[in-house]
Amino acid sequence: MMMNFLAWVVLGGIAGWLASMATGRNDQMGCLANILAGVVGAFVGGWIMGLIGGASFTGFNLPSLLVAFVGAVAVLALLNVVMSRR
Repeated sequence: MMMNFLAWVVLGGIAGWLASMATGRNDQMGCLANILAGVVGAFVGGWIMGLIGGASFTGFNLPSLLVAFVGAVAVLALLNVVMSRR
């Protein structure tokens, strides 16, 4: 259980950085905020994958990175909507 948590934190950090580069938000929020958004996105993506019957984390591989990346992009998009309303 603890290893899964740590693995999602690391994978989420990588996914957050990649998602911030892909969405052009890298300079707007800063590196730490993008990594934190990626970690949150990775947990959300893993949770949703568990709900729909997929494996939530199967190690450091491409499917796990894709789940974390999609979750990170979703969180960054949500943050973009919230922050643009201010």
